[in-house]
Amino acid sequence: MNSLKLRLLLEQFFIEDIGEQDITTDLLFSDHTKGKIVFLAKEEGIFCGEEVINTGFILLNSKVDVQLFIKDGDSIKVGQKLATASGEITDLLKGERVILNLVQRMSGIATLTQKAVQTLNSSFTRICDTRKTTPGLRMLEKYAVRCGGGYNHRYGLYDGVMIKDNHISFAGGVKRAVELVRKSVGHMVKIEVETESREQVIEAVNAGADVIMFDNRTPDEIKELIKLVPNQIITEASGGIQLNNLASFRDTGVQYISLGFLTHSYKALDISVKVLIDKGE
Repeated sequence: MNSLKLRLLLEQFFIEDIGEQDITTDLLFSDHTKGKIVFLAKEEGIFCGEEVINTGFILLNSKVDVQLFIKDGDSIKVGQKLATASGEITDLLKGERVILNLVQRMSGIATLTQKAVQTLNSSFTRICDTRKTTPGLRMLEKYAVRCGGGYNHRYGLYDGVMIKDNHISFAGGVKRAVELVRKSVGHMVKIEVETESREQVIEAVNAGADVIMFDNRTPDEIKELIKLVPNQIITEASGGIQLNNLASFRDTGVQYISLGFLTHSYKALDISVKVLIDKGE
């Protein structure tokens, strides 16, 4: 995860939440009142958010002491102490909600991703995400997918060519679309084509696509279509694939299955922040 970009994101989030001041906290406590808070797991899952906790509190005050008792990608149990932050109460209270929100969401995505990986249960086919992320949180959400054992698809419109149905319609066909892109794109950029029929798969192969996606195809349809694709072309399945039917795609032979629900339909993991009564532990 890009540390510089993370700091910029957190600064924006803190500015949005704190604004000019935290009226409640500033009226209740002096700047020098000390305290400690603890992050506790209230649900089993996969943890994600080490750097968010570390960087977040330090941004507010470099003297805040953060202790982490878990690493990204680790399993957590109910009641487990995940991290503590010690310092001035004003800094702890101003930062804990933003930080907690992000950690809960990232951990929820990591947990859901691991469940998808385990459901597919394949040593060949990889689970990956899509661009269906929360605006502003893409870097964090895609990092969480990796922590859950998944892989990342392209990060945006800028780092990979993906010729979809609308591109094909406007360009006048798969072959024409690939030819137009190939004339200008650099050799480091792959060209993926989204296909919806046998004819489009054949056209994409003949046009020299680097990646072929089988869009909204059944497992049986994919098993037949993949026979048309040479080994050097990467294959992917997407569309209409959920946890309840994911296992049926295990033996289709595709190298990747991209799942939008990993980052748009996840449930935030239940983690709380409590005041810790320090008894010399």
